[in-house]
Amino acid sequence: MAATTTGEPGSPQTRQGLVRSLVDRFGHLVRELSKFATVGGIAFLIDFALFNYLTSVRGVEQVTAKTISTVIAASVAFVGNRFWTWRHRKRSNPAREYALFFFFNGVGLGIAVACLAVSRYGLGSIWPEVFQTPLADNIASFIVGTGLGTLFRFWSYRRFVFVEAGTPSVPEEKHDRDHRA
Repeated sequence: MAATTTGEPGSPQTRQGLVRSLVDRFGHLVRELSKFATVGGIAFLIDFALFNYLTSVRGVEQVTAKTISTVIAASVAFVGNRFWTWRHRKRSNPAREYALFFFFNGVGLGIAVACLAVSRYGLGSIWPEVFQTPLADNIASFIVGTGLGTLFRFWSYRRFVFVEAGTPSVPEEKHDRDHRA
Protein backbone atom coordinates (compact mmCIF):
# COMPACT_ATOMS: atom_id res chain seq x y z
CA MET A 1 0.00 0.00 0.00
CA ALA A 2 1.30 3.42 -0.88
CA ALA A 3 1.78 5.87 1.94
CA THR A 4 1.01 8.76 -0.43
CA THR A 5 -2.70 7.97 -0.49
CA THR A 6 -3.22 7.37 3.22
CA GLY A 7 -2.56 10.87 4.49
CA GLU A 8 -0.64 9.39 7.42
CA PRO A 9 1.72 11.77 9.21
CA GLY A 10 5.06 11.88 7.45
CA SER A 11 3.68 10.70 4.12
CA PRO A 12 4.60 12.76 1.05
CA GLN A 13 0.99 13.83 0.54
CA THR A 14 0.74 15.15 4.08
CA ARG A 15 4.06 16.99 3.77
CA GLN A 16 2.93 18.59 0.50
CA GLY A 17 -0.32 19.65 2.14
CA LEU A 18 1.58 21.16 5.05
CA VAL A 19 3.96 23.05 2.75
CA ARG A 20 1.05 24.30 0.62
CA SER A 21 -0.79 25.41 3.75
CA LEU A 22 2.28 27.28 5.02
CA VAL A 23 2.85 28.94 1.63
CA ASP A 24 -0.81 29.94 1.44
CA ARG A 25 -0.69 31.37 4.93
CA PHE A 26 2.76 33.02 4.98
CA GLY A 27 3.73 33.38 1.29
CA HIS A 28 2.80 37.07 1.16
CA LEU A 29 4.90 37.72 4.25
CA VAL A 30 7.88 35.87 2.76
CA ARG A 31 7.56 37.89 -0.48
CA GLU A 32 7.36 41.17 1.46
CA LEU A 33 10.28 40.19 3.64
CA SER A 34 12.36 39.25 0.56
CA LYS A 35 11.67 42.58 -1.12
CA PHE A 36 12.30 44.44 2.14
CA ALA A 37 15.62 42.60 2.50
CA THR A 38 16.63 43.50 -1.06
CA VAL A 39 15.81 47.18 -0.58
CA GLY A 40 17.49 47.07 2.82
CA GLY A 41 20.57 45.41 1.33
CA ILE A 42 20.97 48.22 -1.17
CA ALA A 43 20.43 50.84 1.53
CA PHE A 44 22.89 48.96 3.77
CA LEU A 45 25.59 49.09 1.08
CA ILE A 46 25.03 52.81 0.64
CA ASP A 47 25.13 53.33 4.42
CA PHE A 48 28.25 51.17 4.85
CA ALA A 49 30.20 52.73 1.97
CA LEU A 50 29.27 56.29 2.87
CA PHE A 51 30.02 55.81 6.59
CA ASN A 52 33.47 54.39 5.86
CA TYR A 53 34.20 57.06 3.25
CA LEU A 54 33.22 59.85 5.65
CA THR A 55 35.24 58.45 8.58
CA SER A 56 38.30 57.18 6.71
CA VAL A 57 38.70 59.62 3.83
CA ARG A 58 36.97 62.77 5.04
CA GLY A 59 37.81 62.45 8.75
CA VAL A 60 34.22 62.97 9.97
CA GLU A 61 33.54 61.89 13.57
CA GLN A 62 31.93 58.41 13.74
CA VAL A 63 28.51 59.26 15.18
CA THR A 64 28.11 62.24 12.82
CA ALA A 65 29.15 60.10 9.86
CA LYS A 66 26.68 57.38 10.87
CA THR A 67 23.88 59.92 11.08
CA ILE A 68 24.64 61.33 7.60
CA SER A 69 25.04 57.91 5.98
CA THR A 70 21.83 56.61 7.53
CA VAL A 71 19.73 59.59 6.43
CA ILE A 72 20.88 59.18 2.82
CA ALA A 73 20.41 55.40 2.86
CA ALA A 74 16.95 55.82 4.42
CA SER A 75 15.89 58.11 1.58
CA VAL A 76 16.80 55.39 -0.91
CA ALA A 77 14.99 52.80 1.23
CA PHE A 78 11.80 54.88 1.34
CA VAL A 79 11.57 54.99 -2.44
CA GLY A 80 12.31 51.27 -2.76
CA ASN A 81 9.84 50.21 -0.08
CA ARG A 82 7.03 52.53 -1.19
CA PHE A 83 7.25 51.72 -4.88
CA TRP A 84 8.33 48.07 -4.76
CA THR A 85 8.08 46.25 -1.42
CA TRP A 86 4.64 47.56 -0.45
CA ARG A 87 3.42 48.91 -3.79
CA HIS A 88 0.36 46.64 -3.52
CA ARG A 89 -0.79 48.38 -0.36
CA LYS A 90 -3.13 51.30 -0.40
CA ARG A 91 -1.41 54.64 -0.57
CA SER A 92 -2.69 56.86 2.14
CA ASN A 93 -1.44 60.37 2.54
CA PRO A 94 2.10 60.48 1.01
CA ALA A 95 3.20 63.17 3.47
CA ARG A 96 1.99 60.96 6.35
CA GLU A 97 3.84 57.93 4.97
CA TYR A 98 7.01 59.93 4.44
CA ALA A 99 6.88 61.49 7.90
CA LEU A 100 6.19 58.16 9.64
CA PHE A 101 8.86 56.40 7.57
CA PHE A 102 11.48 58.92 8.63
CA PHE A 103 10.25 58.95 12.21
CA PHE A 104 10.69 55.16 12.43
CA ASN A 105 14.00 55.46 10.60
CA GLY A 106 15.01 57.95 13.26
CA VAL A 107 14.24 55.35 15.90
CA GLY A 108 16.20 52.76 13.87
CA LEU A 109 19.06 55.26 13.55
CA GLY A 110 18.91 55.78 17.30
CA ILE A 111 19.26 52.03 17.81
CA ALA A 112 22.30 51.84 15.50
CA VAL A 113 23.93 54.98 16.91
CA ALA A 114 23.31 53.77 20.47
CA CYS A 115 25.05 50.48 19.67
CA LEU A 116 27.99 52.38 18.14
CA ALA A 117 28.17 54.84 21.06
CA VAL A 118 28.03 52.07 23.68
CA SER A 119 30.82 50.23 21.88
CA ARG A 120 33.07 53.21 21.10
CA TYR A 121 32.56 55.39 24.15
CA GLY A 122 31.27 52.98 26.80
CA LEU A 123 33.26 49.82 26.20
CA GLY A 124 35.97 51.85 24.43
CA SER A 125 36.73 53.76 27.61
CA ILE A 126 37.47 50.44 29.31
CA TRP A 127 39.26 48.71 26.43
CA PRO A 128 40.13 51.31 23.76
CA GLU A 129 42.52 49.14 21.75
CA VAL A 130 39.60 46.79 20.97
CA PHE A 131 36.48 48.96 20.93
CA GLN A 132 37.86 52.18 19.42
CA THR A 133 38.86 50.63 16.11
CA PRO A 134 37.29 50.76 12.65
CA LEU A 135 36.46 47.03 12.93
CA ALA A 136 34.66 47.50 16.27
CA ASP A 137 32.82 50.56 14.89
CA ASN A 138 31.62 48.55 11.90
CA ILE A 139 30.55 45.55 13.99
CA ALA A 140 28.68 47.69 16.53
CA SER A 141 27.07 49.89 13.91
CA PHE A 142 26.41 47.57 10.99
CA ILE A 143 25.99 44.12 12.50
CA VAL A 144 24.48 44.77 15.91
CA GLY A 145 22.87 48.18 15.32
CA THR A 146 21.59 47.55 11.82
CA GLY A 147 20.36 44.08 12.77
CA LEU A 148 18.30 45.35 15.68
CA GLY A 149 17.19 48.43 13.74
CA THR A 150 16.09 46.30 10.77
CA LEU A 151 13.83 44.13 12.91
CA PHE A 152 12.26 47.27 14.35
CA ARG A 153 11.89 48.93 10.92
CA PHE A 154 10.22 45.94 9.25
CA TRP A 155 7.67 45.71 12.05
CA SER A 156 6.99 49.45 12.19
CA TYR A 157 6.79 50.03 8.41
CA ARG A 158 4.42 47.12 7.98
CA ARG A 159 2.31 48.09 10.98
CA PHE A 160 2.19 51.89 10.74
CA VAL A 161 3.57 53.26 7.46
CA PHE A 162 2.55 51.05 4.54
CA VAL A 163 -0.68 49.75 6.04
CA GLU A 164 -3.06 47.23 4.53
CA ALA A 165 -6.24 48.67 3.17
CA GLY A 166 -8.81 48.28 5.91
CA THR A 167 -12.17 46.64 5.71
CA PRO A 168 -14.38 48.83 3.58
CA SER A 169 -16.78 50.82 5.65
CA VAL A 170 -20.46 50.01 5.41
CA PRO A 171 -22.55 52.95 4.24
CA GLU A 172 -24.50 54.45 7.08
CA GLU A 173 -28.20 53.67 6.95
CA LYS A 174 -30.27 56.81 6.64
CA HIS A 175 -33.38 57.09 8.72
CA ASP A 176 -36.13 59.44 7.80
CA ARG A 177 -37.64 60.66 11.08
CA ASP A 178 -40.79 61.92 9.39
CA HIS A 179 -41.85 58.46 8.14
CA ARG A 180 -42.34 56.39 11.27
CA ALA A 181 -44.44 53.26 11.17
